[in-house]
Amino acid sequence: MGPARLYVAVAVGGFRRYATYRVATAAGVFTNTVFGLILVYTYLALWDERPHLGGYDQSEAVTYVWLGQALFATLALQSGGMETDLMERIRTGDVAVDLYRPVDLQLWWLAADLGRAAFQLVGRGVIPFVVGALLFPTALPHDPVRWLWFLCALVLAALVSFGIRFLVALSAFWLMDGTGALQVMMITGLFCSGMTLPLNAFPGALGDVVQALPWAAQLQMPADLLMGKTGALHVFAFQAAWALVLLAAGRLLVTVATRRVVVQGG
Repeated sequence: MGPARLYVAVAVGGFRRYATYRVATAAGVFTNTVFGLILVYTYLALWDERPHLGGYDQSEAVTYVWLGQALFATLALQSGGMETDLMERIRTGDVAVDLYRPVDLQLWWLAADLGRAAFQLVGRGVIPFVVGALLFPTALPHDPVRWLWFLCALVLAALVSFGIRFLVALSAFWLMDGTGALQVMMITGLFCSGMTLPLNAFPGALGDVVQALPWAAQLQMPADLLMGKTGALHVFAFQAAWALVLLAAGRLLVTVATRRVVVQGG
């Protein structure tokens, strides 16, 4: 089996693995729908007081909410992806076996995580999004090209998401317990991704900072692209730049961690 076919098989395996958790998926759909409804009514009240906050009207704010619910599990914005499995393998020492396999460690976990993301989008993200679109006025485009651009942005967003979580997982090589790192990632992901409030609604310098961080590539950028608030080239360039930086940092850290395993005799 060639390398490309191998990683495709790993991605398919990741998809099938999460497809077996039917009860958890149904619970996730219900949870995202309920939280979406709560957020929508909160946003509507906020936008009544502050019309055009962040450059959005009410329909755009509502659209943003349901996009967030659709992408919450897809992009593992608060963990829930490969990072916990990898950290556990590092903790137990099983990662030493992974490092001796004739495959690339980073690409293996990336393929598995992309398979997981694909299932979470289809299995958990679509239904809340459709429910929201049916219940509330939204600002969804009719242009199929914009939807195609949006799907491309989702792929890049998934790469950025993986890059962040892969780095956090690798911290387990140096930490006795990765729980703290995961908790920091969860809080940061919730705040800096724009799940609680669109990043363009943040005031002053704080808004400028959070919109320049990699978490902006996950939800804010794809949402703005879909609603026509920004151009595709700008979004793709921003996402690709952060994806390259994060993946390169992850590859470098794998090299350093591998030397650590060898030195320790693991």
